[in-house]
Amino acid sequence: MSLKHVLRRCVTVAAAATAAAAATLAGPSPASAAASAVTLPPAHAGFDYQIGGAYTPPSGVKVVSRDRSAAPAPGLYNICYVNALQAQPGAESTWDADLLLRDGNGDVVYDDSWGEAVLDIRTADKRKRIAAKVNTWIDGCASKGYQAVEPDNYDTFTRFPAYLTGAQAKAYISLLASHAHGKGLAVAQKNTGELADAGKETGLDFAVVEECGYYDECDDFTAEYGNNVVVIEYSAKGLTNACAKWGSRLSIVRRDLDVSPAGSSGYLRKTC
Repeated sequence: MSLKHVLRRCVTVAAAATAAAAATLAGPSPASAAASAVTLPPAHAGFDYQIGGAYTPPSGVKVVSRDRSAAPAPGLYNICYVNALQAQPGAESTWDADLLLRDGNGDVVYDDSWGEAVLDIRTADKRKRIAAKVNTWIDGCASKGYQAVEPDNYDTFTRFPAYLTGAQAKAYISLLASHAHGKGLAVAQKNTGELADAGKETGLDFAVVEECGYYDECDDFTAEYGNNVVVIEYSAKGLTNACAKWGSRLSIVRRDLDVSPAGSSGYLRKTC
């Protein structure tokens, strides 16, 4: 699932300093010219976040994000959600054992809030092998008819600074971006304000950001992507602030924390 950005609020000052230092290291080469061939989502458009289950988009919606297992919504701009830096719960056995991040005792490192094993992007070889697997999912998004991909957990390094760095995350995400561009897909930066100013450098085209209204940090992303920022809020406060400050420029929606499908008991969706 998503919402991992909430946990980085608990990172220590020392960990934040480590991440910042890593982000200043030499990054990957400039984005491929293939990025110019992709189509970005329309800015300031009706948006719905459906990664918890697909359903008929409400009237006025022009952009939808859905899990890669779902079909895109006909006639709309569709963003394909992919868990790109952590294994889905219970899916550890589908990965080569050495591609799972391990601690000093050899035990797999987990994002305990979601029960997801963290992938080991610390070496160029491992980044290449992990990307090869994730790129098959991106191929699936393209073959289904999606226009963009949303690789989640780009910010994993902020939760595990003892193991991972921002430079490693940038090098890895650039592999996905290059491949996705080759398939004609735009690539979203998911959260990760720490690396927002390196978005274009790594081949990213626009941003999908959770709770930047609540934390008053949407400008971190508009500085890099202009109005090509999609915002998801999970609270009344967040929606109010996002709408007041960016409602005339950005695509903004409030969803329930579980991103429940319409018709289920927990479903909530509001806009500016």
